[in-house]
Amino acid sequence: MKFKVYIPARYGATRLPGKPLLEIHGKPLIQHVYERARASGAAEVVIATDDERILNTAIGFGASACMTSPDHRSGTDRIAEAVQLRDEPADLVIVNVQGDEPGIPASVILQVASLAQNPECDLATICEPLESAQLFDANVVKLVRDSNNRALYFSRATIPWSRDEFAGGAEVTRALQAYRRHVGIYGFCTDFLARFAAAPPVRIEELECLEQLRAIDFGACIIAADAVNGAVIAPAARVDDGRLDVVIVAARSPLAALASIRAQTWSRCAEPDSLPELGHRNEAVGRARPDVSWFEANSGSI
Repeated sequence: MKFKVYIPARYGATRLPGKPLLEIHGKPLIQHVYERARASGAAEVVIATDDERILNTAIGFGASACMTSPDHRSGTDRIAEAVQLRDEPADLVIVNVQGDEPGIPASVILQVASLAQNPECDLATICEPLESAQLFDANVVKLVRDSNNRALYFSRATIPWSRDEFAGGAEVTRALQAYRRHVGIYGFCTDFLARFAAAPPVRIEELECLEQLRAIDFGACIIAADAVNGAVIAPAARVDDGRLDVVIVAARSPLAALASIRAQTWSRCAEPDSLPELGHRNEAVGRARPDVSWFEANSGSI
């Protein structure tokens, strides 16, 4: 199965400018993402950026890289330009891996590529079980899908809405197993990508700030399967006094940590049970341990 991975990476992110170049354990964030993508078996991994600093960094660690316009509204639109510039064939499967997912499992990238091979699937993606603490978190995108894993809607709101429970003020639900959080990785053929990029943004996309709603609007078949591997990681976009807070989410495993790094040091991830004084099943604090790299410790398992 041949596929390529494209990683959109822009410098001027609103919440954390320059995030792709943030160094974690001596490597820029974007390089960690690139190495995860390479481990998936992709025929090629291409970084599509709007900034020469990212371009030069990517070329420096051996990646294929492509300059694109700074005016794109979404990462998928950026990839569409890069694919056109590089004249990719119409039937090639492309996996869009976000540039701020340094710990995304290679097995998940391969899973999305496999889902995108289905001729009935326009857009492939994945999801994971939702934790109760994420039910009302607008930064966690939820989705509803049918019995065939076809996505019906994505939202930052709590969907489905448990009317009887939530109307009474409940903050948890007995039906938590029915809820899923979306993981922002996509697979598609280049011909669908061209259709997506040619379609104008739609109102629901702009309201929710979710690009996949454009595909929902024009009737695309989006297959959202449960991830084969958990521990999908995304750094939070907040810096306080020079410290980056990193939220590590692993909905399908007991590992979940709120870690902090200073300068170029990656904090150690801690098992929740090892820090019982925190009193929360989903969060643990890992203090800086310069001699321990989560990526090195876990590279064989993901």
